Amino acid sequence: MILIIVLSIVVMIGFAILVAKFVNPKFNTLISIVLLVLCAYLGYQLYQSIIGPVHFNQEKEERYKKVIAKLKDIKAGQLAYQELNGKFTGDFDSLVQFLDTAKFAITSRRDTSYADVEKNKAFGLDPYKGGYYIEDIIIDTLRFTSIKDSIYQKSDRYKTMMKVPGTDKNFELAAKKLKKNDGVYSVFEAKVSKDIILEGLNKDLITQEKQVNSVDGVNGPYIKVGSLNEVNTSGNWPKLYDSVKDK
Repeated sequence: MILIIVLSIVVMIGFAILVAKFVNPKFNTLISIVLLVLCAYLGYQLYQSIIGPVHFNQEKEERYKKVIAKLKDIKAGQLAYQELNGKFTGDFDSLVQFLDTAKFAITSRRDTSYADVEKNKAFGLDPYKGGYYIEDIIIDTLRFTSIKDSIYQKSDRYKTMMKVPGTDKNFELAAKKLKKNDGVYSVFEAKVSKDIILEGLNKDLITQEKQVNSVDGVNGPYIKVGSLNEVNTSGNWPKLYDSVKDK
C-alpha cells in the first residue's frame, strides 16, 4: 500500500514536469492546482498508511489491558469457586452470588505424635510409654475471611467483571466436565471476540489482528482465559500483559 502511494506521488511529480514543458502555459495554473490537490490527497493517504497502524496498536493495547484485567478477575473468582465447590461455574450470577457470601478458612498446621497403643501392646511394651509412636498433623481453624475481600482487596469490581470494558457486551462464560484418560475434570472458559473489543477501529487492521499467530501477540480471534478442550486455566495473552505480581 505504501509503495503504491509513493509511486503515485512520483508519477504525479513527473507528470507535473512534463506539463510544465509541453502544455500551453494558460492551462498550467489549472493543471497545477489539480495536481497539487492529488498530491496532497496521496500525501495524506501515505501519512495515514504509516501512522494509522501506530494509532491502532496504541488503542488496541489500552483496550486489551482493560479486558485482560477483567479476565484475570474472572479466573480468580472461578478458582475460588472450584476450591469450595469442586467444580467451575458457567453462570456469572452464580459466581457473583458465591463471591458475595463465601469465606475461606484460615488454618494453622502443627505436627504432633502420640503412643501407638496397639503396636506397643503387641510387642509387650508399655501401651503409653513404649517405643512406638504415631506421627500426625493437626489442623486448627483460626478464623474465616471473606473470599471477595481476599481476592479483590475489598473492592466490589467482581460484581461487574462480566462486562467487557468500553462496550455494552458481556464476556462469554461456559463450564463443563472434561473426560481425559486419567479422569474427569471440571473446566471453564471466558472469552470475548476481538471484533467487540476493537469496534470502531480500522476494519482491515481488525481483520489482520484476528489472524495474529506469534509469541508476542494475542493469538486468534478471541481474548480468553481457560479452555473447554483441555485442562488449562491460563489466558491466551503474552507475558507482556502480566505484572510482576501476576507472573
